[in-house]
Amino acid sequence: MIRAMVRRVLVLAAAFATALTPVICLGESSKPLPAKATRELPAELLSLLEQKKMPKYSPIVVRLFKEEAELEVWKQDATGHFQILKTYPICRWSGDLGPKLYEGDRQAPEGFYTITPELMNPNSNFHLSINLGFPNTFDKANKRNGSFLMIHGDCWSSGCYAMTDEQISEIYSLARDSFLGGRPSFQVQAYPFRLTPANLARHRNSPNLAFWKMLKIGNDHFETTRLEPRVDVCDRRYVFDARPPPNSPSPPVFNPTEKCPPFVVNPEIARRALEKRRSDELEYARLLEDNVPAAPIYSGLDGGMNKAFLTQFPGRVTLAKVMPYASYLPQLPPIPWIDNDGSLASRWFGSSLDKLPECNPTRVGFPSGRC
Repeated sequence: MIRAMVRRVLVLAAAFATALTPVICLGESSKPLPAKATRELPAELLSLLEQKKMPKYSPIVVRLFKEEAELEVWKQDATGHFQILKTYPICRWSGDLGPKLYEGDRQAPEGFYTITPELMNPNSNFHLSINLGFPNTFDKANKRNGSFLMIHGDCWSSGCYAMTDEQISEIYSLARDSFLGGRPSFQVQAYPFRLTPANLARHRNSPNLAFWKMLKIGNDHFETTRLEPRVDVCDRRYVFDARPPPNSPSPPVFNPTEKCPPFVVNPEIARRALEKRRSDELEYARLLEDNVPAAPIYSGLDGGMNKAFLTQFPGRVTLAKVMPYASYLPQLPPIPWIDNDGSLASRWFGSSLDKLPECNPTRVGFPSGRC
């Protein structure tokens, strides 16, 4: 029995390495995987897995929250449900709250993304990186474009979620081990903030509110069941945990740009999610009645950073170079940027911004030079 298990792990490890080699991120297929990509999890994390009764090779789900600047890794425990394993402070994310719409807008994506082995880059010059696979089916249906949007190390971001090298080493290893457990992919859920009634009430004036409420459906499915939601796209919107109607002769076929086919949601999942939605809506209505202060639609800053890193990396959160992307937003005066006569940005942030950080194609190794 033990020998059989060992053989299975070795076969899966070989399959993982083979699956990685064809992608452009990895360069020449003859190169062996670098030590940073094969490193064992730290002893403390292995101990935590044992404490939480999470098999080392069980599936994971990654959740990203921009405003809180936190990345969560959830892992399947011995019961088959996902539990929180560890929360990592995000060192840097770029853009503003809201989805990525087009190449060059510096927005970090929001939505549901499926990560397969070929999206793992062990040879990244940002230590290690995981490509989110943007644009996904939903993004393409809504004519959003962009490329090479990552979770990576080095704490620099241009449309990415940047961690420290130590953090991405752990996250990468957890993802790698989930593939070695036999799962062909894992899910990343990227949100503007934790989708609580209080946060949605604060951001009630955002043009992205309807999009965020759609993401909340998938969020609620996950939080109430602790199971990874199945994601489909039809009528240019996300659909979660869909299954055939009773007595249907075949499963529903989803076309991202066409009308949704008849489907139902698992009654147990639907019941739990509906209870949460009703409770959240009552709280949301109470907050609006109390006239809770609304957050600005446009922050004017380029992304954010967890407060844990503010003293370690001063000056990396800067004034935004791009204006709000929604044409129907109020016209704002141009934001002064760095120049030779001491612009507002220079006076606020000092000389640390004299040279703006950019993704260097020679460092990243990707064709377009994205992070």
